[in-house]
Amino acid sequence: MWSVEFAGSSNMTLSDRSDTELIRALQSGDLSALGILYNRYGEAVYRLALRILSNAQEAEDLTQEVFLTFWRTGSYDPNRGAVLVFLLTMTRSRAINRLHQARSQQQLLQRFKRSSPIDASDVPMEHASLKELSHRVSEALQTLPENQRQVLEMAYYDGLSQSEITQQLNIPLGTVKTRSRQGLLKLRQLLKDLVE
Repeated sequence: MWSVEFAGSSNMTLSDRSDTELIRALQSGDLSALGILYNRYGEAVYRLALRILSNAQEAEDLTQEVFLTFWRTGSYDPNRGAVLVFLLTMTRSRAINRLHQARSQQQLLQRFKRSSPIDASDVPMEHASLKELSHRVSEALQTLPENQRQVLEMAYYDGLSQSEITQQLNIPLGTVKTRSRQGLLKLRQLLKDLVE
């Protein structure tokens, strides 16, 4: 899935360009830039989608949707942050929307069961740098105190609002907000080289 190749003699030089240069190339109509961005970040997008959706086919569909939307809308502004962060934010939002839609359908239909989750470790890994990125984020999460990590995982992976987390953990809303903020600040500090 990640070895998408686009024909063209300019790919060799284009693939060495920065994300910002690729975005400019894409905005000027060079679709091979989209392929290069897909090869760079497709796996990270897919893994996050898989983590949230727990369904390989839906994760693949969402990955394609995210990149197509990224290309078609052209809403990314390089001055506002890294491409990867933008793509992951888009992925998370869309994956959570899909989860909410699925939950609504389940409540209506009740006789359909959710397919069994697929172990993310079964997904083939082709980009060592993205593996490292994923590993670093996991390591950073593990360094957080349990109460902060729990709140962030519930918000990020389960798509729960702070009010919903308050209800599930039976703790005050202010505590959830404090733990979330403290956890995010620590993560930002630990991963500052990735978010700059």
